Amino acid sequence: MIRLALLLGFLATGAWAQADGRATVTASDAHDRWGGAQVTLGLSRAVPWRVFVLADPWRLVLDTAEVDWTSLDPATLAEVGTPATGRIRAGWSRLVLTLPGPMAVGRAWMETGAGPAIRVELTDGAGRQGPLNPRSWDAIAPDAVPTVGRPRQTGDRPLVIALDPGHGGIDPGAERGGTTEASLMLRFARELAEVLRREGHEVVLTRDADEFVGLRGRSTIARAAGADLMISLHADAVRGGGAEGATVYTLSDEEPGALAAEIAQRHGRDDLLLGAGQIEQGDEIARVLIEMARAETAPRGERLADGLITGLSGAGVRLHKRPRLGGRFTVLKAPDIPSVLLELGFMSDEGDLRNLMSAEWRARMAAAVARSIDAWAESDAEEARRLRQ
Repeated sequence: MIRLALLLGFLATGAWAQADGRATVTASDAHDRWGGAQVTLGLSRAVPWRVFVLADPWRLVLDTAEVDWTSLDPATLAEVGTPATGRIRAGWSRLVLTLPGPMAVGRAWMETGAGPAIRVELTDGAGRQGPLNPRSWDAIAPDAVPTVGRPRQTGDRPLVIALDPGHGGIDPGAERGGTTEASLMLRFARELAEVLRREGHEVVLTRDADEFVGLRGRSTIARAAGADLMISLHADAVRGGGAEGATVYTLSDEEPGALAAEIAQRHGRDDLLLGAGQIEQGDEIARVLIEMARAETAPRGERLADGLITGLSGAGVRLHKRPRLGGRFTVLKAPDIPSVLLELGFMSDEGDLRNLMSAEWRARMAAAVARSIDAWAESDAEEARRLRQ
């Protein structure tokens, strides 16, 4: 009888640990069959792996020890779904395959002969979902106020600034001419971090490599570092073009405009690639504590966003026609950290893309952001001192 449960495969052999680098894809295939589908991934050598299904939307997730996906032809899997591939953590890769509807893993195994391959048989209909052996990146805690919050800065110590380069790993973000949003934002985050450190600030990056970090995990990293503020960095592409210049977003529960809604929807895809579902609402006490924390933090985030717009404008940085917007961005939902999302520009605009690729422009942008943070920190500290008196 076919088990309609998730199956985990870990190969007890040393073959996967050879020193010849990552495994490569040698062949792949996916096809519909009566009552389900079959997916095959041929590899240059055997690797540890696990496979499971997730819903909303339905998708097959295959995690393996790190694989070089460049030789995978997406067309070979098109009969079943559209694949997304990439690095999810150091040493681990992920393939996510969209499914036409509810499916379950009926059987999964690895062939370890002359041509190693992972084979997955899917059966129609909903079954068990999620991994049998959750790893650290599967666990996403709901937003919460820390038991011991970091005291609000009063100007007598360096700021701790969290920089969040968007996307990464399995999710490259926008792409133009072989350049990805993930790589551009990581490069800018590193450059901005150097400017801020020279000014005496402490800086933490939510990722410092081409790897995936879930949206809520980014706030968790900032909180663990005791961040006084967080800036999430992006350079999206929008359908039909027409958008150009820098934009700063803060969290808003109001109905967003078309641009904010499109970008928020794209960012929400990140946790689907990670495998995260919706987070359950907390209890009533937690909800009240979060609302209390946001009552103080939200205005500070708004002032940070306003200060960034003023600073960028003063530095001659091109701004979007509506440079201050609100949106429902998960990465901005930390209740205890003033957070903004900075769109440096749009990769869908040729002028913005040239700027993003220019070291001189990025240096000017980094200097403007650093000055804006310093100005905000000074006024924020003065307000904090008044409140304590």
